Amino acid sequence: MHKGSPTKVIIDTDPGVDDALALLIALASPELEVVGVTTVCGNVPVGQGTKNLFRLLNVLKASPGLLVGQGAARPLEEDLVTAVQVHGSDGFGELDSVLTHEGAMRYPSVRLPPVLPTAQDVWNECIRRYQDDVTLITLGPLTNVAVALKVNPLTVQKFRSVIVMGGAIGVPGNVSPVAEFNMYVDPHAAHRVFQAALPLTLVPLDVTTRVGVARDVLRTWTTTSRDPLCRIVSDMTAKTFDFAEQVEGHGLLYFHDPLAVLSAVEPSLMRTEPLHVEVEMVGRVSRGATVADRRHRKPEEKASPNMQVAVDIDAERALSVIRSRLCPWS
Repeated sequence: MHKGSPTKVIIDTDPGVDDALALLIALASPELEVVGVTTVCGNVPVGQGTKNLFRLLNVLKASPGLLVGQGAARPLEEDLVTAVQVHGSDGFGELDSVLTHEGAMRYPSVRLPPVLPTAQDVWNECIRRYQDDVTLITLGPLTNVAVALKVNPLTVQKFRSVIVMGGAIGVPGNVSPVAEFNMYVDPHAAHRVFQAALPLTLVPLDVTTRVGVARDVLRTWTTTSRDPLCRIVSDMTAKTFDFAEQVEGHGLLYFHDPLAVLSAVEPSLMRTEPLHVEVEMVGRVSRGATVADRRHRKPEEKASPNMQVAVDIDAERALSVIRSRLCPWS
């Protein structure tokens, strides 16, 4: 049950499909107050991500006072690698092609404001308003955080907590045999963030690949829900299911980004361990690999932990919370 005042969060996102689901959950959760949303390049180029974000906020009828900013257009030192093969060419499961019975676009494009603040502007304003009471949740590559550490470190150091969806500690990667997508896209940014002594919590594939649904299960969720917003969940995810069936072979939609949000909504769902984690920046086969020091050594014989890492999850309860926020049935 929700008690006390909600946690103020900024969500930094590269709006693909699971980012959209994470945003839907965040905005539907009384435990959170979303005070800012910023975009970063990743699943799609940042301009497309910003268009996707405004389209989603329009569908959700989000508060017009929500601070929205556009962040980094390219990784610190690498060319941008996107994931449109997973999320559709628009990053949102080809929403342009979803029509009403009358043949009109079900999700019309929205006009963007002529001038958008930067991600740094939004973060600075949130810290100005709420001091050290803000949690940052990153759903994409860590480029915006790395840039902020360089140009405005005092802002980043004021975050109460920084929750990062990313990495693969003891499981295979999803973009290479060892690397998770967000780490792979901008390993130099991740390296800078991991070295910065921030209050980091990492939510890696080790827990996110334990929480997923098959297409027919999601169909049950959407057909039994009375919430009209639930329709966008099924409209968006068809392409992701195709990829999961045809390329990955398991046919499951994993809730990677939603679990980063869930760790702020209900921290007791996950068990974390303090670990020292580094990211490989330049390896020919290991770029973006996250390496945690899990050796049995006396603490003084290895580097001290630089983050909390989610290592276990109550998958059944997590799935139940996700369903209740995305597709409530009463």
